[in-house]
Amino acid sequence: MSSPHSPATHARSRTGGPIVAVLAFAGIVVAVMQTLVVPLVVELPRLLDTTTSNASWVITATLLAGAVATPVMGRLGDMFGKRRILALSLALLIAGSLICAFTSDLVPMVIGRSLQGGAMGVIPLGISIMRDEVPAERMGSAMALMSSSLGVGSALGMPAAAFVAEHADWHVLFMGSAGLAAVALLLVVLFVPESPLRAPGRFDVIGAVGLSAGLVCLLLGISKGSDWGWGSGTTLGMFAASVVILLAWGAVELRMKQPLVDLRTTARRQVLLTNLAAIAVGFAMYAMSLVLPQLLQLPKATGYGLGQSMVVAGLCVVPGGVVMILLSPVSAKISAARGPKVSLMLGSVVIAIGYASALGLVHAVWQTLIVSAIIGGGIALAYAAMPALIMGAVPPSETAAANGLNTLMRSIGTSTASAVLGVVLSHMTQPLGGVPLPSMDGFRTSFIIACAACVVALVIAAFLPGRGMRSSSPSTQAVKLPVEDLVTESEPEVPAAAAPVDVVPVGALPSGAGFHGLVRDADGAVLGGVALTLISPDGRQVGRAVSHSDGRYALDAPASGPYVLIAAADGHQPQAATVTAAATPVEYGVRLPRPTEAAGVQVRGTVRAGDGGRPLPDARLTLVDAAGNVVRSTLTDGDGTYTFTDLAAGEYSLIASGYPPVASALGVESHGKDGFDMELAHPPAQ
Repeated sequence: MSSPHSPATHARSRTGGPIVAVLAFAGIVVAVMQTLVVPLVVELPRLLDTTTSNASWVITATLLAGAVATPVMGRLGDMFGKRRILALSLALLIAGSLICAFTSDLVPMVIGRSLQGGAMGVIPLGISIMRDEVPAERMGSAMALMSSSLGVGSALGMPAAAFVAEHADWHVLFMGSAGLAAVALLLVVLFVPESPLRAPGRFDVIGAVGLSAGLVCLLLGISKGSDWGWGSGTTLGMFAASVVILLAWGAVELRMKQPLVDLRTTARRQVLLTNLAAIAVGFAMYAMSLVLPQLLQLPKATGYGLGQSMVVAGLCVVPGGVVMILLSPVSAKISAARGPKVSLMLGSVVIAIGYASALGLVHAVWQTLIVSAIIGGGIALAYAAMPALIMGAVPPSETAAANGLNTLMRSIGTSTASAVLGVVLSHMTQPLGGVPLPSMDGFRTSFIIACAACVVALVIAAFLPGRGMRSSSPSTQAVKLPVEDLVTESEPEVPAAAAPVDVVPVGALPSGAGFHGLVRDADGAVLGGVALTLISPDGRQVGRAVSHSDGRYALDAPASGPYVLIAAADGHQPQAATVTAAATPVEYGVRLPRPTEAAGVQVRGTVRAGDGGRPLPDARLTLVDAAGNVVRSTLTDGDGTYTFTDLAAGEYSLIASGYPPVASALGVESHGKDGFDMELAHPPAQ
């Protein structure tokens, strides 16, 4: 039975409520920023004293900056700390908003909007922080809410922005954006801890430049194609340049040891198909924001327009945002019970039903409210499933970058929707007083195209691996291995013996709760012979497995709930991650980077708290050899120091028990090492 101050008790006592609320608020603030200028689109040329074509850069600049910042900020967060980069993103939003708030000129406005676009990395960073910090029982609903915040903020921000634009100076919009971002930044500093998980290596500058150039060319062609002409040399040149640059970028990334985007991981079926589905769902989401407000604001004289004000048109999409908030936890429950694949497919179906109903339910304001609510519900189900699919297939040290790429795919979908539906509505028109306005046929065509995008998302999701799929690798015979407790209570320096535990036959899925997947090295090659150890929240070893020659492993868990998974192999840096078992096997990929610099036969250091550097007494440290056997376990002294002596030469994993745990590699040779310090972001309660 755990003591009141054991790590298990500490983990269970953490609700994660403030963290979830703060991160979701930050995501909504960023989404509000995206819709900030929507009510001003028609007036921007006059307000900035420029042409319509030049004024469109106010929107395009944010789109391009967000596309570049999303994967870059995700990678920086994995390397240097997610909270740190999250705070940087919000600082960019504040700076950009203030620039826009105090200018009426085009160039400063474009610069400010570009800085605002740099905040788009907040969504994937927030999801990754939740994975590191939020208790397992709240993880599903927390990620669902964070993932849906982009749609929630867009739905809630549009009417608010329209109201301010109609009743106050337009600069107030940007002052409000700066204020909200400042509040979000303060809350992040106060309530969001820094994650100890880090991705090793240097930042891939070449990869960042190449991806940025390719995305800029692609999105410029999409967003400016209607202005330049879809068949013009400029537009076609942008698309051609995008293809060439992105192909060259991919070839370079595959040769990089620490790439900006791990294309091998991205090419996994679960990640690749989820990202493709994200493009289709992003397309469908933006179609509602683009088409319904126009239909609501067209004059009644057209025979189909509803003649509403800008504010009322904005309010009519609010039900979609409210439904997203309400259905996010429902989506999490569906994912937990049936798998995120089912949630994504169900969401695609619901969105398609919403657009199909719009073909006959747009003749009154109340009908548009129903359409908005249905589409919003489908978006909540689909968006909430994507982070679970992504994080079920990537290592913990790559979650921010992987979620950043997924968010980027959604943005590409929204950009494509803007371009495609913009062409449809501008070409399918009817005159009113000599002015061409989008026709009802144009709106219906837009609904049909959005519905088709949902069908595409449904078909893609159908090919995602389901929970019932089993590995095709041949089974091996079960092997008996002795198991030691990871934490000992009576004699810290001597591991206590326990009953043997079966190593699960590799290649077969666990029979109930458990984990399976591939173990890879830093270059993406599969690793055999890797020892995987499963630790319960109270620090006891409950499972062992060794990866097969093809890199596959299967590991049983005693029951659903949170565990610590430790992976160790000779010549590689060990990894320790918090994982959550469900009622059925969970796919979880493991990545082992190269080892850090060598240590010696005696290792000494200090364990400190990550929130201020204070030494931590009585912190539990465990030394595990390359075969996964515990060889030492000790507690730090009153000044936070520890010492391991008489160590045999070889590769070890040093694990400090916290929430989450921290693992470091120790290569024991012929000389000692002093100052091998460790930090715990959330140490167990003392």
